[in-house]
Amino acid sequence: MMMTFVRPGEGRIRLYLDSAKRAELDDWLATGLFYGVTTNPSVLAAAGIACAIPALTNLVHVALDHGIHEVHLQTWGATTELMVEHGKALAAINHRVVVKVPITRAGVAVVRALRSRDIATTFTALYASHQALTAAVVGVEYAAAYLGRIIEGGRDGYAEISAMQTILSRLDSSTRLLVASIRSADDIGRLAQAGLDTYTFSAAVAGELFADRQTLEATAAFEAAAATLPV
Repeated sequence: MMMTFVRPGEGRIRLYLDSAKRAELDDWLATGLFYGVTTNPSVLAAAGIACAIPALTNLVHVALDHGIHEVHLQTWGATTELMVEHGKALAAINHRVVVKVPITRAGVAVVRALRSRDIATTFTALYASHQALTAAVVGVEYAAAYLGRIIEGGRDGYAEISAMQTILSRLDSSTRLLVASIRSADDIGRLAQAGLDTYTFSAAVAGELFADRQTLEATAAFEAAAATLPV
């Protein structure tokens, strides 16, 4: 029986690298594990990249050169009009750009304006389960929930995010819950047991996926055994 190889993005699971640093993009996107890249103004600042269309255009080209499916870029501006203007400019960079918008009252207006132009959108900074209902009603492609920050705020982030997924599933919503603010690889394993299938995380967390002590010890033992065999 012939087996079919499923590439990232062709199946149910989607992993995103949450970074704008060139070295991290080049390193991790080359693995073929990631469906896309996510950023926000804080991630850009950490990489020394300005919230400006020329700089973001270059970032998108760098990421897409690795064959990924999407780059999520967050719009900005002190007014709804500015956020819509910047959102349109971001989407014009490439059809694989998804525009992120904070899930606020103003954000709803921004998303409606962008979606009327067939621009893919992500509601970001979800902290409460009821926000998943808002995301479903508006019809965004993604809703980014902040696991680590919910926990750091004193609430059960796993329960809150599981509730968001339950809401979206029971409403038969096409909005995909994107779990962000992940602090460790164990977070992914725990949420995957609850059926969550879309995650964005840093290069440091990506490294944890391959840092299990017993796995590394077993690998070293295999190599040591192989070295004792006659050629």
